[in-house]
Amino acid sequence: MGELRGSDLSIVREQLGREPTVSFTVVARCPGGHPLVIRNAPIDRDGHPFPTLFWLTCPVAGKAAARLESQGWIRTWNARAEKDEALATALAVTHEEYARERSRGFPQALAWGGVGGASRGVKCLHAHYANHLAGGRDPIGAWVAGEIEPVHPEEKPGRVGVVDLGTNSIRLLVASAGPSEDQGLEEFARDMVITRIGEGVDRTGRIDREALARTVDVLERYCRRARALHAERIRVSATAAVREASNRDELEAAVRTHAGSELEVISGEREAALSFLGATHGLDAPAPFLVLDIGGGSTEFAVGSERPDASISTPMGSVRLTERLIRTDPPAAEDLAAVRKEVQDILDRVEGSVPVRTAGTLVAVAGTPTTIQAISLGLSFYDPEATHRSWLSLPEAERVLEDLAAMTTEERSAIPVMAPGRADVIVAGAVILVEVMRRFGFERALVSETDILDGLALELLATL
Repeated sequence: MGELRGSDLSIVREQLGREPTVSFTVVARCPGGHPLVIRNAPIDRDGHPFPTLFWLTCPVAGKAAARLESQGWIRTWNARAEKDEALATALAVTHEEYARERSRGFPQALAWGGVGGASRGVKCLHAHYANHLAGGRDPIGAWVAGEIEPVHPEEKPGRVGVVDLGTNSIRLLVASAGPSEDQGLEEFARDMVITRIGEGVDRTGRIDREALARTVDVLERYCRRARALHAERIRVSATAAVREASNRDELEAAVRTHAGSELEVISGEREAALSFLGATHGLDAPAPFLVLDIGGGSTEFAVGSERPDASISTPMGSVRLTERLIRTDPPAAEDLAAVRKEVQDILDRVEGSVPVRTAGTLVAVAGTPTTIQAISLGLSFYDPEATHRSWLSLPEAERVLEDLAAMTTEERSAIPVMAPGRADVIVAGAVILVEVMRRFGFERALVSETDILDGLALELLATL
């Protein structure tokens, strides 16, 4: 679905030369981080259809595509499609896929045509190129890329794509090494979609077929986007739910097909170490650090300074605890008590295995703490620039938990910063965060947007 940083609003306004008429996120960036392609909402602020899902906003890329249009290539490609049945079929598939992607979460948009609102042929090279960069299967967009790239002369090799396949969400990062070691990564895409591949795995020990299909659909698009953005290698890792599933053969085959690499099913201890690497890289805060990674199926704890000296992975997560213990909506007092009891019992084991109380800074990563912080800050949209490495106090975490627990899932879903698919499990995740802070005496937590995804990228870049 892309991301939206606070700074993107003014940059896109400047790129377009006007105020955007629809809400958007950024799905691809140029070197330096400015938006290259944005994903538009299917309707504008007045409720009117907006057919162009992916929009090429970088002026340099736009001018390069415009040169091709001025040379008559739209007319040429349409003439070819009239005579070439294979090309016409490929374009029809492109338009159908585009329409399906635009209708994700908004079914009525399916009837509004394909690329740039067209149902056949080629209407706009800018739109086809943007679709290609966003991960669409688009022969015209791929041709445009071959004609105009590199768009920016400072582009350099050394990009990687990494996919983190968690219990609740699947996430993408395309990045290269930053200008200096302390500056971490230069990002070209960061994305997250909640597909919940772990749905029911705690109960059945198997990946649900519909959950698998949802996840593989996003994985395929992610891999195409990473390649369109010139990732030299694609790494896909899976955590708790897939670790525990007995039927992961189809997922492994899909990763080989789309990523061209083997699926890495990482252990809980490796997960903790990678989260620690991603969360603490270049961090200027009192050490040692306790990195808390609250996932859907598991929660990891890692303590250390430059690297984790001790870590543990525990079988508690927002999805797992919700499926096991929450029976009503909103959760009843006895449901919340059961979740707290389960968390407290597991924290007994954590304290016996990891020196959590020696840490000078609690660093909380993943969607639960970042969403809680976004709610605490009263953000009108989810802005990672506002939440990253910001402090969340224990009283604020407790207040947000109390508010969320009193709401229905539908009411939580209406919170502007709530990602689609997170509302029904965030209460259990918030209980984990609050109980950890209370138990180990942390009056505040440093919320981090960088985590296992960044750790995976940093580790892969070190091998190039």
